[in-house]
Amino acid sequence: MKKTDNKMLKKVVAASMIGSVAEWYEFFLYGTASALVFGELFFQQTGSAIDGILAAFALYAVGFLARPIGGIIFGHYGDKFGRKKLLQFSLIIVGITTFLMGCIPTFNSIGYWAPILLVSLRLIQGFAFGGEWGGAVILVSEHSPDDRRGYWASWPQTGVPLGNLLATIILLILSNGLSPEQFMNWGWRVAFWFSAVVVLIGLWIRKSVDDAPVFKEAQEKQAQLEKQQLGIIEVLKYHKKAIIAGIGARFAENILYYMVVTFSISYLKLVVDKDTTQILLLMFGAHAIHFFFIPIMGHFSDILGRKPIYVTGAILTAFWGFIGFPMMDTGNDWLIMLAIIIGLFIQSMTYSPYSALMTELFPTHVRYTALSLCYQVAPILAGSLAPLISLSLLKRFNSSIPISIYLVISSVISILSIMIVKETKGKSLTFKKAE
Repeated sequence: MKKTDNKMLKKVVAASMIGSVAEWYEFFLYGTASALVFGELFFQQTGSAIDGILAAFALYAVGFLARPIGGIIFGHYGDKFGRKKLLQFSLIIVGITTFLMGCIPTFNSIGYWAPILLVSLRLIQGFAFGGEWGGAVILVSEHSPDDRRGYWASWPQTGVPLGNLLATIILLILSNGLSPEQFMNWGWRVAFWFSAVVVLIGLWIRKSVDDAPVFKEAQEKQAQLEKQQLGIIEVLKYHKKAIIAGIGARFAENILYYMVVTFSISYLKLVVDKDTTQILLLMFGAHAIHFFFIPIMGHFSDILGRKPIYVTGAILTAFWGFIGFPMMDTGNDWLIMLAIIIGLFIQSMTYSPYSALMTELFPTHVRYTALSLCYQVAPILAGSLAPLISLSLLKRFNSSIPISIYLVISSVISILSIMIVKETKGKSLTFKKAE
């Protein structure tokens, strides 16, 4: 690439990453708040701490239900009018709903309206998130050179650890600077309000980028076709195999991630008896290291191929539970953080190549719709339920073994799914009309 092109590509990467940072800031915040705050403040108390957390995790899952709808709608208009416009709109909705979550009165103040308002905002937020990832990844992928797409397209994925790091820092500052009573009363709300700052920075950064030439060319050619179909219809009609692969391939990555990052907070609190500050410090160290894993694995996918990296990560996913939970059970902080880091290292092997692989599987004029559909449907069946299923298994069997078996099943699903598509490394993204 020319130096000027490389400079523009870095701008596009930054613009794409900021949305992921905002998204995962909220997700880590909500997951942490579910384990530490929401169960106590937003639900009727039964006398069992685990019941409140289960209810909060159930609402955590609800937010995923609106994502495919958002993905289809944002994808359709993003394929039609451009990636940038829809990405700006989704970021605004994310910022407003996250801020409002910090304003909801507790169960003691308004009764069942508290969880009703929480779930309503989760659904609106999920709708907006549905269009965020696909647009961000495509914006980078369509600007990237064919032989380096795995590396560059993995950078929007680093918004995951960056968002989590930012949320962890804010929560650490609040939990250390306030008494437990102050944190429970109002301190946690400040963390949700801070999301408005992240969103405003994101909107400012996204103003300086534009859609890629390959998209504009495809847009012009698609406009010349006599017969045009709704994007979702064309995707389901002509790209069934790729859709099945795209959804199934996410099971191992998605379930492992929510197991390591969300469920482990409850596990460390309920089973290992770690306090909030200890848990957040351990997560902080792990997220910082996770940031570097993602582009490294994206780089290796350009050299070795998307599928070899992906399959290796899916196989290793099957073993993490049998290693990670016993390491946490020791109560040793270094072993606990190492268990989390190992989990995130394995997850990066299936997460980093996914963006380039999915981009290369679909033609430009339906790419936004297809990627958003695959990426957002999978969590409904996988990650959204992982904390809830894991906590339920822990409550019933009082053992991590059934949870580890659950991970093995997810691994098998992903391996079988990824094997049905061909390797896409180095593939051109030039416009191609569906037959």
